[in-house]
Amino acid sequence: MTVPDVTVVIAVYNTMPYLTACLDSLVRQTIGHARMEVVAVDDGSTDGGGELLDTYAARHPGLFQVVHQANSGGPAAPTNRGLALARGRYVLFLGADDWLGDEALARMVASADDWGSDVLIPKQVGVNGRLVPQGIFDATAASVGFEDSALAWALADTKLFRLDLLRRHNLARKEELKVYSDQPFTLAACLRARRISVLADYDHYFLVLREDRGNVTQRAGALDRVRGVAAVQWVAAELAAPGGQLDAIRARHFGWEVPQLLQEGLLALDAGLRDQVCDGVGELVRQFGAREVYHRLAVPDRVRLELAATGRYQDLRELIGYEAEHGAPPEVSETGADGVRRRYAAYPVFRDGAVGLADELFLLGEERAEVPADPEAGGEGGPPPPTLVQQLWRGAVPAQVRRRLRGYPVWRRLADAVAADGRNGGRR
Repeated sequence: MTVPDVTVVIAVYNTMPYLTACLDSLVRQTIGHARMEVVAVDDGSTDGGGELLDTYAARHPGLFQVVHQANSGGPAAPTNRGLALARGRYVLFLGADDWLGDEALARMVASADDWGSDVLIPKQVGVNGRLVPQGIFDATAASVGFEDSALAWALADTKLFRLDLLRRHNLARKEELKVYSDQPFTLAACLRARRISVLADYDHYFLVLREDRGNVTQRAGALDRVRGVAAVQWVAAELAAPGGQLDAIRARHFGWEVPQLLQEGLLALDAGLRDQVCDGVGELVRQFGAREVYHRLAVPDRVRLELAATGRYQDLRELIGYEAEHGAPPEVSETGADGVRRRYAAYPVFRDGAVGLADELFLLGEERAEVPADPEAGGEGGPPPPTLVQQLWRGAVPAQVRRRLRGYPVWRRLADAVAADGRNGGRR
């Protein structure tokens, strides 16, 4: 029997009417039906999706293999079953409510063959307001890593994988995870891959936000999210190289998924569940080295994480309520004995002795204070003229925008560049 170039695995559970567009996009693939196969696992659908799969299998003999099973409670089990049946040299996981561009499979397989890719990330776009991080798609690249790209922000399994890589390392989804089960799987594959590539010159994969917000990630509970993040971090701790690679993975989750658990929605949970979430977040921070990447996180995120890590749940709730009512806190600025001016976010817990959080957690930025020249030294006095980079920054970015950026990592990078430019006299 001829081995297909690519197997598309679809886990299906109550995704009508989106499933029709998904299946139609597979029928239209320009790679040709002889070079592909579709393994669709119906996980106990009750909306007619299982019958629709059978219709497509009958209409296109040899293209679709359909498996029906009782509902498993999540996407991991049907995805694993589909993977076990895959025969292609490559495998692509496709959401049952998503769809592919007509040339997607042909382009992906050709590029993976040319580059020797073990994992290939095709350009993805959101539909119906679905948010898809685009940093990894800045350019097509034969080889990318965690330290030189936005790979840490692209851990969904919406990728082309070399089947031999997955089989050799016995990689599969953790079926006990209700959400994020694809992330530890994808991370393990990327960390074991010889080459990871990006194909950004065509809209390959369209991710759909369902009108009823019925996507799995939209329905997940807070504790499910905590468990999912922990599973990802265990893989990172085991396989990622210490330093830049590991820190990139930590910064992604502790700068995004975990802080999302400590927003205003936390206050709406009942007290018992609320404390369980805080306990879980605190354990994540302590166990997986979040403090080592605090400098890469926004001030509101690292303050929340530290309050959870130190068991200051009441202070955490008050801080969340404060921001919901007042927005960003005021800034305070002071110049230390070292001549450096530091700016801090003056949350109510800032320098509260009873709370005891370090000043560094609230640090928005720092720069060397401009000191007038000593008249006795023959100087003309007054601050030195701004350098070229400083002039461009101040002229191109309005003051109110600069103030809003101060709590975010991008501000720190820009501020560091401006400060460095001042230290070397404007020379690059």
